[in-house]
Amino acid sequence: MTDPQPRSTLPEGLRPATLAVRGGQERTGFQEIAEPLFLTQGYAYSKAADAEAAFLGELDRFTYTRYSNPTTSAFEERLRLIEGAEACFATATGMAAVFASMACLAQAGSRIVAGRAMFGSTLLVLDELFTGWGIETVYVDAHDNAQWAQALATPADVVFFETPSNPMQDIVDVAEVSRLAHAAGAIVIVDNVFATPSLQRPLELGADVVVYSATKHIDGQGRVMGGAVLGKRDYITGPLQTFIRNTGPTMSPFNAWTLLKGLETMDLRVGRQSETALHIAQWLEARPEITQVRYPYLESHPQYELAKAQQSAGGTVVTFTLDGPQDPLGGKLRSFAFLDALRVIDISNNLGDAKSLVTHPATTTHMKTGYDGRQRVGISETTIRFSVGLEHPQDLIDDLLRGLAAGY
Repeated sequence: MTDPQPRSTLPEGLRPATLAVRGGQERTGFQEIAEPLFLTQGYAYSKAADAEAAFLGELDRFTYTRYSNPTTSAFEERLRLIEGAEACFATATGMAAVFASMACLAQAGSRIVAGRAMFGSTLLVLDELFTGWGIETVYVDAHDNAQWAQALATPADVVFFETPSNPMQDIVDVAEVSRLAHAAGAIVIVDNVFATPSLQRPLELGADVVVYSATKHIDGQGRVMGGAVLGKRDYITGPLQTFIRNTGPTMSPFNAWTLLKGLETMDLRVGRQSETALHIAQWLEARPEITQVRYPYLESHPQYELAKAQQSAGGTVVTFTLDGPQDPLGGKLRSFAFLDALRVIDISNNLGDAKSLVTHPATTTHMKTGYDGRQRVGISETTIRFSVGLEHPQDLIDDLLRGLAAGY
């Protein structure tokens, strides 16, 4: 069966900021300004033959919301236009997007090469779920092109990495890794959640697939969950669509409608948050209580030049390390004292929100990685991930000072 796509009367060549507001909208007969919400599970047929034709793929129409929905299709089309991709498929969560993007390609005997520094849940998928399926994963330090070259001297099916990575913000040379991966026969999948489509375009750099947690910057206001996979049409409407439609991690229409509205302001939010993040990163570097600051647009970042070449700004997240003990217990006490003293910034394992959020990766997002695993990717016991929001920069600095002044 085929799904109707939103028909557009927009002129060619519109810029992403305009597409974020106008893209994907198809007005009903009521000529509404805001996009309508089609909160329905299924769709009626005027005659039995139409149902048969739809399931044979002979009729271009919606059949069941697990497959597609007008509101969800509008979200997919808008994000597709912003990203510059051929096609997009929305998912229930960001992890559903990550999992589906690889699972639809891999099978027993497949070989995945992945960046070692990544979100804890993605590591669990690779190390536990895929290993149980007979899928091999080889890890590399993703900022080291030589390690990629060595790992990809052997054929592979999938290459997966984050750039910037969560939480230490390693930057991957997308163009070079894509070149090596394609020579090895692999599909390149990039988790672009830290940079967002506002700041980085992995497909233009040579990647094949981009995945997002729409829960983060696309929503940006802490309301709903969602994810998205973007890439070439034959991949999205082929193996990915088959996997998602038949396993069920589809996005709800209400969430799609909320995320449509989030896309309208994403560029403004991410731009403002990135400006504040750079200001705060520079301020943190001068503080004696801080031993390290990782932010892509700081000149001290080891891949600063690459970040400037690939991204239009440094992003909304600042990662820093507090002074003090680095053993698990001492580091936890030092970090908890800092977090508990904050009065404006919220403690939360989320990121990309309009509200500033802070988390301690060692006891939350990367707890299951283990002490040795965290050390291997540069996460110390006093590493703090700070997702910068829309508050006034000085109010955030004043709050950080409260945390730095806390005893432990």
